[in-house]
Amino acid sequence: MSTQPAVREWTYAEFARLPDDGNRYEVIAGELYVTPAPGRFHQKVSARLVHLLEAFCQEHEAGEVYAAPIDVIFANGDYVEPDLVFVRAENADAVLDERGVVGTPDLIVEILSDSTERRDRGIKRERYAGYGVPEYWIVDADEKQVEVYRLVVGELRRAAVEDDALRYRPTLGGPELVIDVRHLFRPANDYTKPRFTN
Repeated sequence: MSTQPAVREWTYAEFARLPDDGNRYEVIAGELYVTPAPGRFHQKVSARLVHLLEAFCQEHEAGEVYAAPIDVIFANGDYVEPDLVFVRAENADAVLDERGVVGTPDLIVEILSDSTERRDRGIKRERYAGYGVPEYWIVDADEKQVEVYRLVVGELRRAAVEDDALRYRPTLGGPELVIDVRHLFRPANDYTKPRFTN
């Protein structure tokens, strides 16, 4: 399914009235993008990441993690639905409300699919940088790796490509989450334990 952007002025109220039909709707720089629901393995990888981040958040009271569908409302004309978002505990009151994330989360994660790869690597990375997202992960299940981008002088620059151990420390000097990348991409019916435990 191809996505044809439709340029117009969008209020959040208009965006919120788009149908709940299994597609993903996003407005990026005033353009509407429609993407079909992700595939089964995409959802399995997403669930594994949510499980790891949620366990870390609970153990260390680090913040809150959400998986799609959840709206990230940056500003009028920029409403996105990333695969995962993380908001540090000290920022939660400022950027979370009943609609979703209103402002800048501390981490955004996108899991690539054929219909989203160009957007995830292009305009979304640019918009995330423009709104000050400090860290952005692009999860590539085909290559079995996670690309880590960090904000440097207003640009999300690639800091690492991890295919073994992905390390994330939400706060300087705070606890560190270590993700077994190979285990993240194991087959759906593989229930073995990861090599690293937190």
